[in-house]
Amino acid sequence: MNVIEIKDDLEKKNIARYILDSLVEWFEIAEAREQYIQDSAGKLFFCAYKKDKPVGFLYLKETGKDTIELAVMGVLKEHHRSGIGKDLFESAKNIAREKGYSFIQVKTVQMGKYEDYDRTNKFYIALGFKEFEVFPTLWDEINPCQIYVMAL
Repeated sequence: MNVIEIKDDLEKKNIARYILDSLVEWFEIAEAREQYIQDSAGKLFFCAYKKDKPVGFLYLKETGKDTIELAVMGVLKEHHRSGIGKDLFESAKNIAREKGYSFIQVKTVQMGKYEDYDRTNKFYIALGFKEFEVFPTLWDEINPCQIYVMAL
C-alpha cells in the first residue's frame, strides 16, 4: 500500500466519487457526496493505493492562515481497520506541517450520538486529536458538531 499526493483536479474528483459512492452508509445524502467530490478540486489531496487501485483518500482545506482542516476522508469498507486511514493522515499531516500550518482540525458528530460516529471519534483520538469544542446546532440538533484539533 502506498499513499501519494494527487495534483490533477479531475483525478481527485474521480477518486473521491469512486470511494464516496461505495460508502453511502456514511455519506448518505447524494447532494452532500457530490459537494465533497466537487470541493476536492484545488485541495491538498492524498490517495492510498493497493495494487494500483484506490482504496482510500482524504483532502485538506485551509480554514485560516495557520489552520488546515481534514475536510473529508474515506476508506473502502473492506479495508477499514487496516492502517490505511492512519497512513493517509500521517502523509497529509506531514505535508501540512511542511507548508507551514500550525494546527489541523476535524469535525464529526459528537461522541455518544451514533455508534458509527463513535468509532470515527475514537479513530481521531487515536491519531492524537484533542477535543476542542462542541457546536450543538452547527449542522442540526440531531448531529451536534464535535471539533477536534491537533498542533502540527
